[in-house]
Amino acid sequence: MLCGSIFEPDVFLQHSFQGTNMFFRRLLPFLQWLQLVDRRTLRADLIAGFTGAVIVLPQGVAFATIAGLPPQYGLYTAMVTPIIAALFGSSLHLVSGPTTAISIVVFSAVSHHASPGSPEFISMALTLTFLAGVYQLAFGLARLGTLVNFVSHTVVIGFTAGAALLIATSQMKHVLGIMIPKGESFRHTWVDVFNQAGDISTAAAIIALSTLGSALLVNRAIPHAPNLLVGMVVGSLVAIALGGAGAGISLVGEIPAHLPPLSMPDFSLASIRMLAPEAFAVALLGLIEAVSISRSVATKSNQNIDANQEFVGQGMSNLVGSFFSSYAGSGSFTRSGINYSAGAKTPMSAIFAALMLMVIVLLIAPLTAYLPIAAMGGVILIVAYKLIDFHHIANILRYSRSETSILLTTFFATLFLELEFAIYLGVLLSLLIFLARSSIPAIPALAVDPDPKNAKRVFVNIENKPLRACPQLKILRMNLALYFGSINHVQRRISRVVENEDIRHILIVGDGINYMDLSAAEALVTEAKRLQSMGGGIYFVGLADKVYEFAARACFIRKIGAAHFFDSKTEAIRTIYGRLDQAVCSQCTARVFLECPKDRPETG
Repeated sequence: MLCGSIFEPDVFLQHSFQGTNMFFRRLLPFLQWLQLVDRRTLRADLIAGFTGAVIVLPQGVAFATIAGLPPQYGLYTAMVTPIIAALFGSSLHLVSGPTTAISIVVFSAVSHHASPGSPEFISMALTLTFLAGVYQLAFGLARLGTLVNFVSHTVVIGFTAGAALLIATSQMKHVLGIMIPKGESFRHTWVDVFNQAGDISTAAAIIALSTLGSALLVNRAIPHAPNLLVGMVVGSLVAIALGGAGAGISLVGEIPAHLPPLSMPDFSLASIRMLAPEAFAVALLGLIEAVSISRSVATKSNQNIDANQEFVGQGMSNLVGSFFSSYAGSGSFTRSGINYSAGAKTPMSAIFAALMLMVIVLLIAPLTAYLPIAAMGGVILIVAYKLIDFHHIANILRYSRSETSILLTTFFATLFLELEFAIYLGVLLSLLIFLARSSIPAIPALAVDPDPKNAKRVFVNIENKPLRACPQLKILRMNLALYFGSINHVQRRISRVVENEDIRHILIVGDGINYMDLSAAEALVTEAKRLQSMGGGIYFVGLADKVYEFAARACFIRKIGAAHFFDSKTEAIRTIYGRLDQAVCSQCTARVFLECPKDRPETG
């Protein structure tokens, strides 16, 4: 019987049950949090859900406008996406739906191929959403959630700051009532604004400023009030006072008062080939947003977030949403934060918010016929302003050069290059910086602390506490992954010890080595043989079990010699001391080891 355990009937059944249970927990994650639902949580989630529904109503209309879609598509996304993401995600408080950053990427991706607002544009936006969902679901099923850990959040900060300026720029024609051709770049739009400064519509500017001012005043006076909704109402009343449509004021038009209709993405090979690259950028940005936001909220709620499950939740929400007239969505920082602050206990709050939004839209959709486009522009300007994280940007610029390079690169790429390329560039740069940092970690030198209070041998970083060091044995600590990217740095460190300090014996404290690949193992064998030819050697103490097992399988231990590997520091020092030049030891004044001669040589 192999290994004598897993094939025993009782153990086999136990493993089978655990495996089946884990499978269903991953397939239907809502079965876990449903156990938390009771009368108390339902009441708290209902209140939080109502707050979320009121908040997302103006946001949904604004985000759809940013995406180049009819206003109702933002509301459809806010009705469908949160429900699916809540059922298949892992966060108790994350609220998904339309977001500003995703909306502007959707507009940028699809506007190259179709006119915004047209049936072709809508069809392509839905296809883009479906493909983004496929990517996200595939990442989740492949357990690639940890990849988000290697992408700096500065990428999102830089991208959203750039996107905020692009969004504000795109609304200048509505806020000022001037004619700007569709598809103008950031620079050309501002040139047009400057050239048409004399043609600014007074009515449009008054409506936009009234919307903007009233929303900001309400936000300051009553922080938790739906300030954007109030701003829209004030802007509409001002437009009516100025004569409405009869005075030439452009209106949004009535939103259809019905639930999300069924839709069908375009599955033609030509459309898939055309939109697949842009969909990858949407998927990547959506995942970074969702996981970052859910982790941010989880630090307050003391919840553990499963990034893989969040990938699945976001993928499922976009996949399903594409068949219900919903465009690409992700986690919303604003709505998630408000959801937590409002007392939400379970993902039922996001589901309640979506259901209440359906009821609200059915009741008040006809009123959007009186909403002026200039008021929508004012609301979008507020949304754009809130996107810019001034606090974190200031800290990044002040304290980190590498993060500053990521921030500025992503920011300017967003303004002046294709948005998808800006996302890829920021992600690539953050990965390169991560790899650079991991490939050149600090490798400090250690010395034995002679403090009599310490019963055991304690190795101390000599940069933190100046201590005498042995002139024949160099002790180095490595807290890194030994792989093809870092081994060159390790070899240079060893060479400096040999050439600059004339030391041939090197002890590596390896309890911080978490990984080793074949390239690193071969390079260390080469270094060990070089030192052995010079009468020295490389020694290892405290290697982690998995690293030691790999070293054994790769014949690394056999090639260097089993006598060069130790479990304890005492054993290592005692053995290596016997291999040192005793003539040098007899004249040495350091006497740092217990094995050293007790009497110091006379220094005449």
